[in-house]
Amino acid sequence: MRLYLTAAKPTDSVTDGFLPAARALGCDVTILSDRPEQHPDAIGCDVWDPRAVIDAIAHHHRPDAIFSNSDHLQVETALAAEYFGLPGKDWRACLAAKNKFLTRRKLAEAGVERVWSVRLAPGDPVPADVPYPVVVKPREGVASENVLLVGRDLERSVAGMRDLPLVVEEYLEGPLRTMETLGDGVTTRVLGGFATTLGPLPHFVEERLDWAPSADEHVLRALEALGVGFGACHTEYVVTERGPRIIEVNYRAIGDHCDFLLADILGVPLFEWILRVHLGERVPEPPAAVGHGCAVSVVADRSGVITAAPPRVEEGGLWHRPLRKVGDRVELTHTNRDYLGVIRAVGPSAEGVRQAVTAFQERHPWVIG
Repeated sequence: MRLYLTAAKPTDSVTDGFLPAARALGCDVTILSDRPEQHPDAIGCDVWDPRAVIDAIAHHHRPDAIFSNSDHLQVETALAAEYFGLPGKDWRACLAAKNKFLTRRKLAEAGVERVWSVRLAPGDPVPADVPYPVVVKPREGVASENVLLVGRDLERSVAGMRDLPLVVEEYLEGPLRTMETLGDGVTTRVLGGFATTLGPLPHFVEERLDWAPSADEHVLRALEALGVGFGACHTEYVVTERGPRIIEVNYRAIGDHCDFLLADILGVPLFEWILRVHLGERVPEPPAAVGHGCAVSVVADRSGVITAAPPRVEEGGLWHRPLRKVGDRVELTHTNRDYLGVIRAVGPSAEGVRQAVTAFQERHPWVIG
């Protein structure tokens, strides 16, 4: 079987997750990337253009599956899979999920939920009837970049972002949750979910995710309305006083090492499961999780130079993956790019997991001078 994987920058999900999983399934893997120098044995290709992806594959070998876990490349990958008649996501659903204004419009048109939202293109006047507080975010943003809670004076708050297409929407207050799903185009399985802890407002930096599985019917209706039902999907939502409301739908597997955490908690080869769906297999019934897990992102609290950093660790049910190193200069961005490292832990109880993470952080602090 020949699998084509479209990728931009290297990620741990690809190098430590999907590539080993593909090889375990007996696949010959070819990476297509616009950064081939960063991927061993990759073929150079403008992966942002579906015509280029299709052309590169057609001049190489007949594919059995075409896959991407990139936030940015779902539409292009879906179109290529459709061209070759392979299992894949509906490109329209990929586009509606990626474009946050289209997400809001599709959900409203389907009668699933209505959240005040307006698209603010470069040059558009700032609306006068803003129901403060509101959240400003790039229409197709990632990593919490340029996401801001605004209490007043929207025009001044977005002045430095007017070169970007933005979405302005009402602030949804309440506990933040995720739901992780995997579908084969016929059946959508809920794998689990997490409770998310954010850093201080007005920014929206995710600092911790704790295992909190749920199969929320509102979220499932929202995914159906968007056409999301094939492959992995990571959905973020808020439990408001009016009920659940969608924050965003990321039509790929959860990131920031929570994909590995999800596999640990369920005790399943998650990356293989995801690839098997793209190879035309049905999604299996996930087992009930036993125990607890969490992922803690260590966030820089200041700009400066890193003078001490914990090593990469794998001991028992705890893992630490450093994302920076001693000598690196840190400039605060108030986004997920401020992460220094990620700790994930699993164990039989929530309290035991919490204590293990706390003890590790006390023994191995990050120091910024």
